[in-house]
Amino acid sequence: MGSHFGGEAPIRPGVHTWPVQPAIILVSPDHADFLVDEFGRYRRDYDVVAVPDGAAAADEARRLTADGAVALIVVDLAVRDDHPLAVFHELRQSVPTAKRVIVAHWDRFLTDAEPLRPGLVKGKYDAYLLMPRGVRDEEFHGAITELLSDWGSTVAAPEVETVRMVSPPDVTLTVEIRDYLDRTGMPYGTHRPDSEIGQEIIAEFGTDVPHWPLVEVPGERVLAPVSVREVAATTYGRPDDIDVDAVVDLCIVGAGPAGLAAAVYGASEGLDTVVVEAEAIGGQAGTSSMIRNYLGFPRGISGMRLAQRARLQAIRFGTRFFTGWEVGALSPCPHGDHLVITTDGGEIHTRSVVIAAGVAYRRLGIDTVEALVGRGVHYGSAMSAARELDGADTVVVGGGNSAGQAAIYLSRFARSVTIMVRRSGLAETMSSYLIHEIEHNQRITVQPFAEVVGAGGDDRLAWLDVVDPRSGDRRRRDCDGLFLLLGADPRCDWLPIDVARDDRGFVLTGRDVPGETWADGRPPANLATTMRGVFAVGDIRAGSMKRVASASGEGASVIPLVHAYLTG
Repeated sequence: MGSHFGGEAPIRPGVHTWPVQPAIILVSPDHADFLVDEFGRYRRDYDVVAVPDGAAAADEARRLTADGAVALIVVDLAVRDDHPLAVFHELRQSVPTAKRVIVAHWDRFLTDAEPLRPGLVKGKYDAYLLMPRGVRDEEFHGAITELLSDWGSTVAAPEVETVRMVSPPDVTLTVEIRDYLDRTGMPYGTHRPDSEIGQEIIAEFGTDVPHWPLVEVPGERVLAPVSVREVAATTYGRPDDIDVDAVVDLCIVGAGPAGLAAAVYGASEGLDTVVVEAEAIGGQAGTSSMIRNYLGFPRGISGMRLAQRARLQAIRFGTRFFTGWEVGALSPCPHGDHLVITTDGGEIHTRSVVIAAGVAYRRLGIDTVEALVGRGVHYGSAMSAARELDGADTVVVGGGNSAGQAAIYLSRFARSVTIMVRRSGLAETMSSYLIHEIEHNQRITVQPFAEVVGAGGDDRLAWLDVVDPRSGDRRRRDCDGLFLLLGADPRCDWLPIDVARDDRGFVLTGRDVPGETWADGRPPANLATTMRGVFAVGDIRAGSMKRVASASGEGASVIPLVHAYLTG
């Protein structure tokens, strides 16, 4: 998504072209001509097809998916042969990735909204819209364009490629780089070494290939990177050394929702603000394929899009971002009047620090599983890997919202998705809207009282050993993809002992810090740590809610505390 100055990345035409254009299917018995006219603006990029009823829509979907793809299905509420939800249910098996919209006339828009609301909650369709009321109804078309954009960002083959990679399948570093590019919203394509594009890039590299992948970035030579960090530095303008020529007001460590919110509010309040991020901007939330309960986004928003919007917003206020650099230490400066953040790329001298480094998914720690990471086994949602599991049987381990979102996303491609949890179900750990959507999804099943204890396969994952923790009963099952979302461990080994933490390693703040560190019998401010000028927000803070909205709220709330500290 451009350099750290906020410019947009160059886009080259993708090598992938659909045999036919992706389609928009309009289902309407009485208003087909009107809808075809309204959707005429999309005809350059989509095949707009109108049919009178659900049966015709099903036939058309089967025909279209034989050659291309269906991006959007729009059903007129007045369709006579079936209820709109029945039409979507019939089409879901043949076009599971298509976005689904109901349109209604004003005379029925309000009266029919209430009975349709439960279907929206359960994910049976994506939007309920008032039919266009005239020319240039941009409110309607804004919603349609947003849905098409979401569809386009999750199809298996991109239409544009800013970054091109060459690699055989199941190379761990290739999977990690693709996940990074997904999280940053960078369009990319992956090509086999024996393909035409692969041979072209290998020739451009010019020497023997030392290892896979090769990565071609516009404006740069072809790289043979050894880490995701190398690609991150290149795609974000390659700031090889952090160059901050003065003591800044605020350094934020971590660019997840909490860190991004702190960056926006800090910079907008006039603080000279710097953000250091070791991986992709967005943090763990950036891997979420769709967040449906974030305030202000009624149709949901992907974690990647939310993070990139926040980054651009922070840049507009003057925040400087340095990505690809892991923080190694935090210490007072020799003179004691400010703090020093140390990275491999240089030092940042700052008057205050907000720790927003987030958490990492907990490792399963089973040798046979760890040996297959990147070859069918993935920590987190791994969106790029999910898109390659067409017709596969997959397993998601975890009972939180991230696991639910990953399962729903996987179901768009995989033949079956099994959510495995040690508990009796999902009710204790997952939001109800996700549970309802999972219950409605025929491709997803929940397996309670299940624990993965082993895995195997020749070159990649082929099977799992699963134990019932109550009885010890052990069974083997086929599995093509395993996604582990097992809870979180804090990323704060770099913090000095002056910053108090709980027995799990999470940073203590406010009244939770040890009483002997209180000043004059008073605890520090609610987001302040035991080290002067250092604050903690988001998932890394002990007692945090582990939700995107609460992390964003803490990021905004910490800025008045930083101001109060800086003004003495």
